[in-house]
Amino acid sequence: MNMRNQWPVLPLVAGLASGLLTGCGSETGDSGGTGSSVVMGMSDDVLATDPASGYDPGSWLLFNNVFQSLLSFPKGATEPQPELAKQCGFTDSRAMVYKCELKDGLKFSNGDALTSADVKFSFDRMLKINDPAGPAIMFPMLDKVETPDAKTAVFRLKVPDATFPSKIASGAGSIVDHSQYDANGLRTDHQAVGSGPYKLESFDKDQAVFSANGNYRGTAKVKNSGVTLKFFHGDRTALKQALLDGGIDIAYRGLTAADIAQLDEQADSKGVDVIEGSSAEVQHLVFNMKDPVAGKLGVRKAMAYLIDRDALIKDVYQGTATALYSIIPAGITGHNTAFFDSYGARPSREKAAAALRADGITGKVKLTLWSTPSRYGPATDEELKAIAGQLNASGLFDADVQSVAYGQYEKDIAAGKYGVYVKGWVPDYPDADNFTAPFFGKGNVLGNNYSNRTIVKSLIPGTAAQSDRAATDKDFGKLQDIVAAELPVLPVWQAKQYAVVRDGVYGLEYCLDASTVFRFWELSKS
Repeated sequence: MNMRNQWPVLPLVAGLASGLLTGCGSETGDSGGTGSSVVMGMSDDVLATDPASGYDPGSWLLFNNVFQSLLSFPKGATEPQPELAKQCGFTDSRAMVYKCELKDGLKFSNGDALTSADVKFSFDRMLKINDPAGPAIMFPMLDKVETPDAKTAVFRLKVPDATFPSKIASGAGSIVDHSQYDANGLRTDHQAVGSGPYKLESFDKDQAVFSANGNYRGTAKVKNSGVTLKFFHGDRTALKQALLDGGIDIAYRGLTAADIAQLDEQADSKGVDVIEGSSAEVQHLVFNMKDPVAGKLGVRKAMAYLIDRDALIKDVYQGTATALYSIIPAGITGHNTAFFDSYGARPSREKAAAALRADGITGKVKLTLWSTPSRYGPATDEELKAIAGQLNASGLFDADVQSVAYGQYEKDIAAGKYGVYVKGWVPDYPDADNFTAPFFGKGNVLGNNYSNRTIVKSLIPGTAAQSDRAATDKDFGKLQDIVAAELPVLPVWQAKQYAVVRDGVYGLEYCLDASTVFRFWELSKS
């Protein structure tokens, strides 16, 4: 989500009083506006235009282009660099005080000056509103933001967190104009005022229109005059047809694996090109540890021994994903293969039967796999049916699949109604912490009643405090080994990213990497 341009992380040296990281890249971006406009379609909706609320891929796509954060992820990189900030860094040896100095002459798209007061306002507002569909959940460590002057913001943390720079570089760190937003409530007018490369000109249920922001000052070099984003609301057939008919230049997020494979084969005759990028998006089966069936370790182990990921990738996803045997995906520091080591890649009925017997289970296990049709990919229902088929073929399970609309699905998970269900995860920032702390830390987002004291009390806070991220490998390995042994989740696949473009459209290769930032400014059309 490729070769990485590294922005060095400030070493936390004992006795360090101060020291700020200086960014690489240009101080001032090109606000562009001279190239052709580009039309992109996707099946996802944008659920929010207010960054205090949105916590979904569509909304973050908007945030990453309309708003700026203090730091940003350069294309192909997993370490953030200064964006609104001139320089940032921890000023103490414990990773508990983080200081940023802003660039000169910053403005929002409406011409208002952007100062440290807006930085403080944005974080204070997000935390105060604490929207259940928003990113405040990412900042339990943030104590307060101080502004000693108009160009300086100081973040004081409650606990050490060396991943804090990555968190504020994400869509969750979007800075809003304090004079344009209510400190106590969300915007409801579908407008947005930011300082990013683009202005949001209009937004409705069918499309969002973006134009180049002439006041932008940052690292991006804008290569088009604007982008129109059309929403297909899960209608994958219409998305594909709009591409072939020329109604859109790019189809992103929502084409089925079969569509991608077909378009790749017919690329020359259809005048399109399939662009593949890396991704850190993952999907897991989640087990409710209090469920009378899925709560039994023998049942979870038997499933781990029986599920054939390679068959799912081949038959359901047609090679557009890769088998995942780790909580932390490949390409992210800390990745290991704990589930491969524990349960292997080839299904074993013998080992599955032994796991059930060890838990006193002798008859067929009656089980429902709960799915939701499109939130975690257009083939989710088909995938879950294939998994049920694999389990039933062993003779050890009597499994079926129930698919529920996403809104009800989330309510039922919160109520503890499901024993086994599917969850996907698009990372907020490309660090192992983002694949572990939300799932296994205090108040985990999976709603599966799992907690392990060693993980919560030692491994998560210990890795969060380690400034040298490569030095976290051992502890993240321990964490993954514990999860593989206790099986609160079972990793299934890691996505590849795809976009299909019409001939004469360029720059998509710079939009599809592990940072999950889709960079409108890299797009161009001849």
